[in-house]
Amino acid sequence: MSLIRQTKGFSLIEVLVSMLVLGIGILGMVGLQLNAMKLNQTAGVRSQATFLAYDIADRMRANTPAALAGSYDIALTANAPLGTAIAARDLRAWKAALASQLPAGTGSVARNGQVLNVVVQWDESKVGGAPAQQFTFATRLCEKNCL
Repeated sequence: MSLIRQTKGFSLIEVLVSMLVLGIGILGMVGLQLNAMKLNQTAGVRSQATFLAYDIADRMRANTPAALAGSYDIALTANAPLGTAIAARDLRAWKAALASQLPAGTGSVARNGQVLNVVVQWDESKVGGAPAQQFTFATRLCEKNCL
């Protein structure tokens, strides 16, 4: 009879300990899920930035003479040029896409001879990253023979 009295309430302690362990495990899983969601969003934004850099590069390849003449050169803080020229329309569409598809997105194009450097910049501070992230892409354009 004394053995029965000593074990009284023992199963209640086991249940409480198992609930504590289960609660800690669930909190750990929630933390992992939140981290995965944050990293997935960051990866999506970086993929979109890469796509937009290739977009302007393709536009410049389609209008190589104007790109080599400097019509696509634009600074990060500059607004897209006005006008009806193809380069002006391409830059307006590209800057609008940057602003609408990336958080605080902007971009620049700088020409150095036949090499064009495209920079896409956005803000990752809302997901815990650095405030200004940049993707830089360099491409070479040639009108005829590119050796």
